[in-house]
Amino acid sequence: MPAYSLEPPDPAELARARAGDDSAFERLLAPWRRPLHRHCYRLLGSPLDADDALQETLLAAWRGLAGFEARSALGTWLYRIATHVCLRLIAQRPRRLQSPDYAPPLQDTAELGEMVPGPVWLEPLPEEDAADPAALLLRREQVALAFVSALQHLPGRQRAVLLLREVLEYSAAETAELLDSTVAAVNSALQRAQASLRARLPGPPQELELQRLGEDGLRALLADFVGAWERRDLPALLRLFTEDARFTMPPLPAWFDGRHWVGRFIAERVFATPWRLRPLWANGQPGFACYMGSEKGDDGPFRLGAIVLLSLREGRIAGLHSFLEPALYRRFGLAEQLY
Repeated sequence: MPAYSLEPPDPAELARARAGDDSAFERLLAPWRRPLHRHCYRLLGSPLDADDALQETLLAAWRGLAGFEARSALGTWLYRIATHVCLRLIAQRPRRLQSPDYAPPLQDTAELGEMVPGPVWLEPLPEEDAADPAALLLRREQVALAFVSALQHLPGRQRAVLLLREVLEYSAAETAELLDSTVAAVNSALQRAQASLRARLPGPPQELELQRLGEDGLRALLADFVGAWERRDLPALLRLFTEDARFTMPPLPAWFDGRHWVGRFIAERVFATPWRLRPLWANGQPGFACYMGSEKGDDGPFRLGAIVLLSLREGRIAGLHSFLEPALYRRFGLAEQLY
C-alpha cells in the first residue's frame, strides 16, 4: 500500500482553509507534518535542515492552496512541494557526511583533531511513537543511518526518484509528473540510484538484524553493553563487538576502525571517566544518552557528553555512532545532568 493517502481532503475544511482560516489549514495539514519531515530528512540528512524544508513547504502550501485541485490527493501535492524545496536546498548546501567520508581512521588516540562545525555531518533523527508496530518497523528502516548516509552520495534527482518510487511507492508515471520529468528519465535515474545504494549499504538492513535478534536477544545485548560500559570492563565490552567495528564521533573528525583500535580508544580516552547510560532510539537503531562523571570519581553530577547509536550485525555491535553536538541533545529532550 502506498505511503501516501489517496483520499481527497474534506471539502468543507479545504474551503475554510482557502478562505484564510488558519485553524482549518493547520487541521488539514496536521497529519502530513511528520511524514513530510521524514521525507525531507531522508533527502537532506539533517533534522535541522528538514525543519527548514518543512517550514518552507508549509508556507508554499499556504500560498498555493487556491491552485490545489481537490480531485487529486493532498499528500501528492504536498510531497511535490517538499521534494522541489529539498532539491533546491541540495543544490545550495554541501551534502551531509559520516566520518569515513571525511577523513581516514586514526591509529593514535592522543590527538582527536579540532571540531568541524557547520552543516557538515549526517545527524540522527529521534524515534517517534507509533501505535502500529509494523508501520514503525518500516519507518525505522527508511531512516536507518546507513540508508540515509548512502542517499547523501546520490545526486539530488536520484535521491528524489528513489524515495518517491521505493519509499513512498509512487508509480514511474506519478514520479515523473511530480518531478516535471519523463518516465524514461525516472526509470534511468532509479536504476542508477539502486546500483549506487547496493554498492554502499553494508550488509543486511538494521530492521532485519533486529528481527533476527528478537526482543529478548536485543534486551540481553543492550544490558551487557550498558553493564560493561558502566563498569568500565573493556574485555567484556569488546566481546560484544564485531572484528571490524567502527567508532565515530562527529563533529570531531576522528574515528577508529576495527575492534583493536576502538578498544584502545575506549580504554585510553573514554574510560578515563565514569559513565551512566540511558536508553533511547533514533533512526530505527538502539542507542544511549551517555552521561560523563568526574575523573576524580566524586559525587558530583554526571553531565551529558554524547548520544551513541549502535549498528548491529549478526547479534553483535558493528558500529558506535557517537554524536557530540549539544544542539542535538535538545531535540531529544534529554536532561543535561544526572545526579
